[in-house]
Amino acid sequence: MSSILNQRPDVMYGNSIRKDNGYDASSYTYYPVAIIGAGESGIAMGCRLKEVLGHDQFRIFDRQSGIGGTWWINRYPGVACDVPAIFYSFSFCPNPQWTTFYPEGREIVTYLQGVCDKYQIVDKIQLNTDVRECKWLEDEQVWEVTLQHLLTGVGDLSEYDRAKKIREEGRQSVYVSEEKIRCKVLVSSVGGLVEPKVWPENIPGNDKFQGEIFHSARWRYDVDFTDKDVIVVGTGCSAAQFVPQLTKKYGAKSVTQLMRSPPWVVPRQIPPGGNKWWEKWSPWLNTHVRGFGKVTRFIIAAGAEYDWRLFGSDEYHEKERKKMEAQLLAHMHKSVPKKYHEILTPNYGVGCKRRIFDTTWFSGLNDPFIELTTLPLASLGEKTVTLGPGRTYPAMSDTSSSAPSHEVTIPADIIVLANGFETTKWLHPLDITGRDGKKLHDVFDERGGAQMYMGTAMDGFPNFFTIFGPNTATGHSSVILASENMVNMSLKFIGPILKGDVAIAEIKKDAELEWARDTQSALKKRVWNTGGCGSWYKDEKGWNSTVYPYTQIWFTIRCMFPTWSDWDIKYTRKGLLKKSALTLLKSLALVAFIIGIIKERQHGLVPRSKAYLRGVARTLLVSGASILQVAANKV
Repeated sequence: MSSILNQRPDVMYGNSIRKDNGYDASSYTYYPVAIIGAGESGIAMGCRLKEVLGHDQFRIFDRQSGIGGTWWINRYPGVACDVPAIFYSFSFCPNPQWTTFYPEGREIVTYLQGVCDKYQIVDKIQLNTDVRECKWLEDEQVWEVTLQHLLTGVGDLSEYDRAKKIREEGRQSVYVSEEKIRCKVLVSSVGGLVEPKVWPENIPGNDKFQGEIFHSARWRYDVDFTDKDVIVVGTGCSAAQFVPQLTKKYGAKSVTQLMRSPPWVVPRQIPPGGNKWWEKWSPWLNTHVRGFGKVTRFIIAAGAEYDWRLFGSDEYHEKERKKMEAQLLAHMHKSVPKKYHEILTPNYGVGCKRRIFDTTWFSGLNDPFIELTTLPLASLGEKTVTLGPGRTYPAMSDTSSSAPSHEVTIPADIIVLANGFETTKWLHPLDITGRDGKKLHDVFDERGGAQMYMGTAMDGFPNFFTIFGPNTATGHSSVILASENMVNMSLKFIGPILKGDVAIAEIKKDAELEWARDTQSALKKRVWNTGGCGSWYKDEKGWNSTVYPYTQIWFTIRCMFPTWSDWDIKYTRKGLLKKSALTLLKSLALVAFIIGIIKERQHGLVPRSKAYLRGVARTLLVSGASILQVAANKV
């Protein structure tokens, strides 16, 4: 639908940063584009706004004290990327100098900061600033955003820990001031791995424990592990990286790792020539061999897409999964002590949960000071934890199992939580209110679960775009590829808004609902929903708001060529005049072309052209026959 809107809001706000009402309490700063989050998605949006649209009138807000999002805040021992770096980087800003195939978190942060430097957006990023509320102002056709300025470093705490700090020390211990801004376009680049799950305070004896308890996503380097007994809760990707480090590099006396159910563990892909060869020669090859990086990136991306064969539910995909599962079980059997074979044999299809791409965890389980168990955490003492009776895996109903299930009390000085994040609470704790006072989280609840068209747009929330929203995680590919796709698609709608041609771009309700229906329907035929596991991909009702149910090739195509009819575009007078003029020019060109064809037919050009083409075809056939004859004689 197209319509002419009153131009006054565009006249009022324009496409430049400016301050308004500077002398009274209603003062605000206007930004044409406000971006929430300075992780890889927010950085990508900022860079592409400058490079593609030539627009630098934007601001990126992040509550953390540094640039890099999840890579800035996750600093546990051994933190590293489990996707090859050459693929886990922006296509528009490749890094030829990666030191390893799978770089550590510090190197990724350095890369992301370098991207900001190169595209000169560092001055556009405002840290230690928490975006609390975003509200659409219908009359003025802008977003009003409430910012809370934080004491430096406080934003690195989790939402739970900040709330606790306020309760104990008062608001002044967290917040400095509050400010309201306005923007024409609002972009959320809030990642999914933001808020770590909290410690379950209802565990008996919780108030007695005298040791330290913290989450791996907020690692405490002030805690000394030397000669300490450590309990690790969880066996996800983070735990697989830091658990082997605790005894070897941090001097822990013992580590007991509590596992609810086993993950599928995949050996990491080895780079061409091996790790040492790659580390030595890849920087030189990337720098001096034209196209080396692009070709390598393409090969890795193609290999990742090949993993798609594991995710379907038909006979072919089931067969491929069984083949892969046999290979992974063989790898497990030769890598870990025999006492762990039973509890490390998953009872669900590979791919149902997030796979662990590992080089250290399985080998670390051979350490005599590391113990893996499926005994449940029952209670805490002052310096102990009690595990069992019972077990979380295999089920107690499995009478053939020899896995321990008896109660045991063991010493504990430190408890490290590696139990994941609140992944199904999208954009939490951000409060977003759209048209007619509708809150985004209420809309999610009304429609059965978190959902957004292409993971990027929601009806009733004009000029609002999310990067890496619901159902955009891949399960097999690079998150940066997915983010870039969403950024590029969003720019197709943001560009006309910033030019003043479009006042409002909003997805239609029918299109959003159809997208959500198709997504959930497709997921019912994918291993994430049918594989027989419980995972952080789904909420307690079984709604999968995490994974995209098709290939990244298809998602790339959908983002490159948006379905324009799914969008409700409201043009300004300027935009409607340009659109009408363009339509008129196209019509005139078509009429001129038709007239030209008619006239040429009258002058006999078409028959002559046909005769000429027949002659060319005849010549090609004769030439081809002659070449085949020569080839046959040589044979």
